[in-house]
Amino acid sequence: MHAPGARGICKGREGGLILMENDIRAPSQNHSTWRWISDRGLRVETGDTTLTRYVALASLRLSEIEDIIPADGCLFLIFRRGAGLSENLRSALNAPAAGVPTMGGTLHEIVVEYGGAAGPDLPALAERAGLDAAAYINCHAAVEYSVAFLGFQPGFPYLHGLPCALHAPRRASPRVRVVTGSVAIGGGYTGIYTASGPGGWHIIGHTTAVIFDPQRVAPALLMPGDRVRFVPR
Repeated sequence: MHAPGARGICKGREGGLILMENDIRAPSQNHSTWRWISDRGLRVETGDTTLTRYVALASLRLSEIEDIIPADGCLFLIFRRGAGLSENLRSALNAPAAGVPTMGGTLHEIVVEYGGAAGPDLPALAERAGLDAAAYINCHAAVEYSVAFLGFQPGFPYLHGLPCALHAPRRASPRVRVVTGSVAIGGGYTGIYTASGPGGWHIIGHTTAVIFDPQRVAPALLMPGDRVRFVPR
């Protein structure tokens, strides 16, 4: 079965799950929805309930599921070889999202040097938000973020919780090189670059915390459901 591109796979929708009409392996009834994109891969559209559903499904520890990968507006379930869709999983997929998930993930305090050479886009973003630089930094550091999902680079955290006043579209022209540890704004997310390379997010600061290290037992410092607080240096 041909798998659609990442944007199609992860396109979010409001409300509950929606049955994909071209899913030949889905039940014929009007159940809440999922779509097979390979023999072992099930895409579940979640809209803004991704983390809630991720926590709920992960807590079930279903034997047929090898991994659950949260993304922007969807979950990707990887089945063990030879496993099928159990009634327990079917019921969980059809169940309504149970509000805000209990945030039991680890709390990480990330020290950030804001502005200056470490955050060249901060002045422009502060002006866009109608704030001075100090107020912008205070606003960004005042909230507790949750790790919605990882992507783009290994271990790159998409952090949910950015105040609406600080939302900003990605840069029209991406930078050729963004240094490791750069703290950035992209749309409604804050992120931390885990490796040097091209990037189109607005850079507002830098941290020396090692967010991804392939030599560690757990290479990614931040995992979905973890919480993050930024501490200005």
